[in-house]
Amino acid sequence: MGRGMDIEMLPIDCVSTILSNTSPSDACRSSIVSSTFRSAAESDVVWKRFLPAEYRDVVSRLVTPLTFSAMKELFLLLCNPVLIDGGKKSFKLDKSSGKISYMLSAREISITGSDEPMCWSWRSVPESRFSEVAELRTTSWLEIHGKIRTQSLSPNTTYGAYLVLQTCDRAYGLDSIPSEISVSVGNRLFNGTAYLTRGDQKKQQMECLFYKNRIEILGKRVGEGDGRVPCKREDGWMEIELGEFFSSDASEEVNMSLMELKGHQLKGGLVIEGIELRPKEY
Repeated sequence: MGRGMDIEMLPIDCVSTILSNTSPSDACRSSIVSSTFRSAAESDVVWKRFLPAEYRDVVSRLVTPLTFSAMKELFLLLCNPVLIDGGKKSFKLDKSSGKISYMLSAREISITGSDEPMCWSWRSVPESRFSEVAELRTTSWLEIHGKIRTQSLSPNTTYGAYLVLQTCDRAYGLDSIPSEISVSVGNRLFNGTAYLTRGDQKKQQMECLFYKNRIEILGKRVGEGDGRVPCKREDGWMEIELGEFFSSDASEEVNMSLMELKGHQLKGGLVIEGIELRPKEY
């Protein structure tokens, strides 16, 4: 008798336990094998294992309560971004792996001068998942910080941290010189530089000459890998990767930042939605 026939003879509970040690995508694929596997793959035993250990806490923090009758249904609902903590954060599960993604809204991160109406304004935009975004009016000092603890994320996972942004038609001064970016966890640090817009290449080359000394100093501080530019997201926003880090089993604080220090060119027209942390794909 083949192995397939042997496993078919196992009780559904045993098959469910086996599937719970795979992944959400594997469990879904197994459901086409046989009626036994299909029943086992729908089990709460399987999908409760795929949910984060603290899923009850996440559900209790939802802005809009979810209605579900099975663990698989809850898992699939959480595969779409849901607002938590008074709408200041967004939570999501990866449909294939069950890994956690978080997004910290502009209200949840620290933006220097964001409480000064002459420098920043807070407004609603229909394309944002959050009730408010921060729009830069004018400043010569751009400094953005965010933090989260690794215990909120999936363990033993490499994450990327991304500043999610847009620029207005009247934006200015954002592509003159790169800003400093960094992500640190404990004594592990990633740093580099990034432009806030793709800008005009010839214009950037001319301004690089003008700010040559500043850029050379940055280059010595951050080494290789500088000069990142925003990339388009599926939701219509742009993002800049601030850096990556490994989320271990230990509880550590992740600090993320983007800074263009005071005393340089005035800039405006930048819209900040927040900072997203999501598992890296390789």
